[in-house]
Order: sequence, then C-alpha cells, then structure tokens
Amino acid sequence: MRVAFATTDGINIDEHFGRAGKFSIYDLEPDGYKFLETRKFADGPDTEIPETNGMGRLHDDRITDKVDKLADCKIVYMTEIGGPAAAKLVRRGVMPVKVKEPVSIEASVNKLLSTARNSPPPWLKKEFAK
Repeated sequence: MRVAFATTDGINIDEHFGRAGKFSIYDLEPDGYKFLETRKFADGPDTEIPETNGMGRLHDDRITDKVDKLADCKIVYMTEIGGPAAAKLVRRGVMPVKVKEPVSIEASVNKLLSTARNSPPPWLKKEFAK
C-alpha cells in the first residue's frame, strides 16, 4: 500500500496539501515499509494552488492535477487541506489524514503499521489484505 507524506524536508510531515512542493512516497506492507520516491510538484512550496485560489476552474484544475498524481496512494498525510481537495482525494479512493502539528514521517509510518497489525479499521484491513 502506497502512502504519501506532504513534506518540506523529506523527514517530517510539515506542509499543507496545496502548498506541498513535494511528497515522500512509501510502500507499506504488513511486515514493514520502504521509501519509494519523492514526487516533486515545485522547487520549494507549490505556489500554483494558493495563487489560483478564487479563480474557479483554473484552481480546480491545479488541485485535480495534484490529486491525479497521488491517486495511486491509499493515504496522504498533511498538516492542512481544503475541503474541495479532501473531497477530490476521497472520490479517488485516497484517505486524507491531517496531523495536528509537524511530526516525523518515520513515527507516522510506525504508528500506521502498528494500527494495521493490531486494530485496523475495516478499510485499512482491506488494503493490507490485497
């Protein structure tokens, strides 16, 4: 199962979905995890989505493009996400997860693996059974 983390440094979940210039992608399996790749949307923060806020179709297209490029992931972690972007992720079968404050990717991966092994919600149990 692929999981994406909105990050500025590749170490912490510390960015808003729309502003995230990159996402670290990990593959999680019941017995562990591995880093797969960094998906880059911009050098530094992704300014295209915030700059087009309020511009209707253009803004919607920018969000859709980012969602499409992360659609192979089952979970995307971030610090914040707007309602329309969250809805687009969910419609693509991707679970958006907000963290209350910046936290390390490693800690989040280990917590997710522990949940998956010990008391997974039905959707997570289904993903790990694939």
